Amino acid sequence: MKKITLLQMKRNQRGRIIDISGGTALLSRMMSMGLYSGREITKVGQMALRGAVTIKVGRAVIALGHGMARKIILETE
Repeated sequence: MKKITLLQMKRNQRGRIIDISGGTALLSRMMSMGLYSGREITKVGQMALRGAVTIKVGRAVIALGHGMARKIILETE
């Protein structure tokens, strides 16, 4: 299994969150959106030029900023 950031994932690729490298404010914000270690997500798309990254978590679709997406470390197949 390979460890990459959310930004490095390809479109429609699935992965499991293994770490969120941020402070308590970022961690609590991610938890409120349903993003935590062990959660499986799918990358839906990404806007050009450091734009938002869209992911699917369960049945919800969430858009994250470039900075937040950079701090999510995933394990992919």
